[in-house]
Amino acid sequence: MRESPRRLRRLAAGPMRLRGDGAAVDAGSEKWPFGIGDHHDHIVRRVRAIRRAVMALLWTLPAALVQAVLLVLPGRGNVVFARIYWAGFVRVLGLEVRVIGEPATGGGRPVVFVSNHSSWLDVPVLGGRLDACFIAKSEVSRWPVIGTIARMGRSVFVSRQRGATVSERDSMRGRIAAGDSLILFPEGTTSDGSRVMPFRSTFFAIAQGEHPPLIQPISVVYDRLAGLPTGRACRPLFAWYGDMDIASHYWRLVQHRGLRATVLLHTPLDPALFPDRKALSRAVWVAVADGAATLRQNRPAHPLSVPAQVPPSVGEPAPAYA
Repeated sequence: MRESPRRLRRLAAGPMRLRGDGAAVDAGSEKWPFGIGDHHDHIVRRVRAIRRAVMALLWTLPAALVQAVLLVLPGRGNVVFARIYWAGFVRVLGLEVRVIGEPATGGGRPVVFVSNHSSWLDVPVLGGRLDACFIAKSEVSRWPVIGTIARMGRSVFVSRQRGATVSERDSMRGRIAAGDSLILFPEGTTSDGSRVMPFRSTFFAIAQGEHPPLIQPISVVYDRLAGLPTGRACRPLFAWYGDMDIASHYWRLVQHRGLRATVLLHTPLDPALFPDRKALSRAVWVAVADGAATLRQNRPAHPLSVPAQVPPSVGEPAPAYA
């Protein structure tokens, strides 16, 4: 049964409870006898959220000091520690991460990991599993705390303004030439988690050149809430999009238990096999969108291989909701 937009907004606005039949309801809609159980449940959720927020702060502050030192030292210690930090941050949030497939190593060749993007959670989820730097929009560098963490993770900031395209592309190619792998979100913004929006082919300009990196498509779906499969009604709890405030979104999310994200790592692609960046963009989109749809439908998932020749019509329309 399709949820009404009003009900979806209400579910996204506050903590949810799963009924015995697995349906998601907002916590205030089902009262316990005399309101006692409901009041107790509310207190437990708030205590859980406060505990996780404090633990996240206590984990971040010393980690920032360690990373500040590693950034001025030679070697890849800052890359390895960034992965350790994000993995620890995810555990503090109470979010389990399931990984299907293997990260591409490239045999010494850099890799650009290309993923769908529905939440700020994608950063710690992928950052804790991949030895790579993020490509982030320039606004992130100005965000309190988060901007500092992003810079310490050696993120590449892009403005996405037409006049800066060439210089930003060259900057990213320079990072790749130096041996860094990158994590790219080519949708250009976050979605509501119910679909993968079309990829912007301009992002794939970094995969062109004499020595292009490998491309590995990745599908990320938040598929468990309270240990049960999530449906469309539950996805606004995880998705962060539009004009949502990150602090309130974080507060609502960490009140819950049994959270899980699944990361599906597909077969890497060699950009040299594709005639242009639009063909490459379509092929990567096909793998990411199909993998995400499989995970949203709670069907068994496995890494997908996409042929170099993908029909031009594939990847242009927005995929169906699932």
